[in-house]
Amino acid sequence: MIGIISIIVSLIALAYAGYLSMKILKIDPGTEKMQEIANAIKEGAMAYMARQYKTIAIFAVIITAILYFLFGIPIAAGFLFGAILSGISGFIGMSISVRANVRTAQTAKKGIGEALQVAFQGGAVTGMAVVGLALLAVSIFYTIFKDPAMLVGLGFGASLISLFARVGGGIYTKAADVGADLVGKIEKGIPEDDPRNPAVIADNVGDNVGDCAGMGADLYETYVVTLLAAMLLAMIPSVSSTYNMAIELPLMFGSVAIIGSIIGTWFVRLGKKSKNIMGALYKGLVAAGLLSAAGFYGVIWYTNNPLNLFYVALIGLVITILINVVTEYYTSTKYRPVKAVAEASLTGAGTNIIRGLAIGMESTVVPVLIICVGIVGAYALAGVYGIAIAAVSMLSLTGIIIALDSYGPITDNAGGIAEMAGLDKKVRKNTDALDSVGNTTKAVTKGYAIGSAALGSLALFVAFTQEIKLVIDTPISFLLTNPAVVVGLIIGAMLPFAFSAVLMTAVGSSAHAIVLEVRRQFKEIKGIMSGKAKPDYARCVDIVTKAALKNMILPAVIAVAAPLAVGLLLGIKALGGLLIGVILSGLVMALFMSNSGATWDNAKKYIEDGKHGGKGSDAHKAAIVGDTVGDPFKDTAGPALNALIKVINTLAIVFAPLFVMYGLNLF
Repeated sequence: MIGIISIIVSLIALAYAGYLSMKILKIDPGTEKMQEIANAIKEGAMAYMARQYKTIAIFAVIITAILYFLFGIPIAAGFLFGAILSGISGFIGMSISVRANVRTAQTAKKGIGEALQVAFQGGAVTGMAVVGLALLAVSIFYTIFKDPAMLVGLGFGASLISLFARVGGGIYTKAADVGADLVGKIEKGIPEDDPRNPAVIADNVGDNVGDCAGMGADLYETYVVTLLAAMLLAMIPSVSSTYNMAIELPLMFGSVAIIGSIIGTWFVRLGKKSKNIMGALYKGLVAAGLLSAAGFYGVIWYTNNPLNLFYVALIGLVITILINVVTEYYTSTKYRPVKAVAEASLTGAGTNIIRGLAIGMESTVVPVLIICVGIVGAYALAGVYGIAIAAVSMLSLTGIIIALDSYGPITDNAGGIAEMAGLDKKVRKNTDALDSVGNTTKAVTKGYAIGSAALGSLALFVAFTQEIKLVIDTPISFLLTNPAVVVGLIIGAMLPFAFSAVLMTAVGSSAHAIVLEVRRQFKEIKGIMSGKAKPDYARCVDIVTKAALKNMILPAVIAVAAPLAVGLLLGIKALGGLLIGVILSGLVMALFMSNSGATWDNAKKYIEDGKHGGKGSDAHKAAIVGDTVGDPFKDTAGPALNALIKVINTLAIVFAPLFVMYGLNLF
């Protein structure tokens, strides 16, 4: 019965996403010039997604066949179903964002409040589609099999496709962005989104495939695996005997929170005289959180469970709010960290980068402590199941959180379209105000994604230990006195660094190719700088597309091969150490990279707003260099670490029986 209700609620979320889509598409798309630019962005984004999914499909089919041979139909079918819906969630988000951008630019002619509505509702389409598809996938499989163990293939499919989407989209967006900035801003001294820049369309395409499609697939996967982890832990006898409907509880929490998030989107409005865009967005988030909390209480009352589970759910919501607040502090132009990095730019790029790195490292302290306090509180109230429920509570706000994230690339594209179409400066001023907040919302949602991934992965680790116990019928411990555990721990701590190195190298080499191409066009196509000749935008789009598809393979191989190699060669205890190592190292590194990158970005925008000499000053040039370094930090390597952590953990659960039976256990 609960599974059927969850399916209905997920369909309501998808219907609401469809309603918002139709509402947006009815809005005037602007002038012919604006539509021409928007169509170029849309065509580039769709072409990339089509080629990306063709590449991913090959791996998906091969892995499905392997899983079918090893584990049978349910796991293989779950993997394929999870992979397909993950791809769909990213595609839906991107397809509406490339249509909402031009309509946001057009609506910005009327005012900032009207443009905010269009951009946020465009983001809400992605948010509602992601949570609707994620809850639908888990609910359908649970309704069919009635056994959470049959859902592990679903989680693995979601995780692997998310990794491809995050890595490919991240390489694409930052290769184009870095290449465009290095030549356009620094060498030629032309503004961002200037139509004379040959890489400008590729840059705008990248915003969509990286932030909309990538974040959609990322949080779809986090949502699925967190529900999976909680449902697996509910099968522990001590949990199922203590709490009523423990397996169904995560589905019920997800269902009521979707309704809360839908209602929460109605609260995002900017008053006639107000210019507090972030405040308007936060009204929706707070409303969704309060409504979800009320819904959680109703679920606890309906299932006749002790109130400690409700308190655990509140812990998850509080963690979400606190991480958002802390991330905004470190990445918003209003506060000390961004202002300090901007001030450091006065003495050059070197001091800008040093200060940005320091701020990024500092920014990990409070979020980690918040997560630690949350883990302790949740465990004290309800044991390991409490940690999983806190993670489910965090993920319950995914719908509106993704709306805040996807709002960012929509407003970024809107500003680009306004610049390239030569719209009135007032329009660009409105889109710039929206975009400045969008940079912060993207950073905030990355912090949320990282925090929720950490809690969810910790629950997955406990589920992994339970899976081993089912195979060997005895508890297993991971003691630091065991050299296998220590070796696994060290390897796990190293993996995020090796993984990030591959991604940073990919962005650097791809950006190098774009820089050479943009320089070539400026040199060989006479009349670009005077506006008499049109750059070859398609050539830059093609270069970054090929680079992203080529370079997304190795990171995926690392994520899959590392746990397989450790599990088969060093044994199950070494694999347990690896899982903990990658969770801890990945959490801190992801926070550091995402926050430092966002701080550099907004320090540049702070200077562009007229501080420290404004655009064209030496401080501005130094800030551009810092932003260029930070781009692959915040939009490629940092966010992709979420997917790395969860792919490794879900793969460990899926293959745990094989590791126990066939692992060499060299220690």
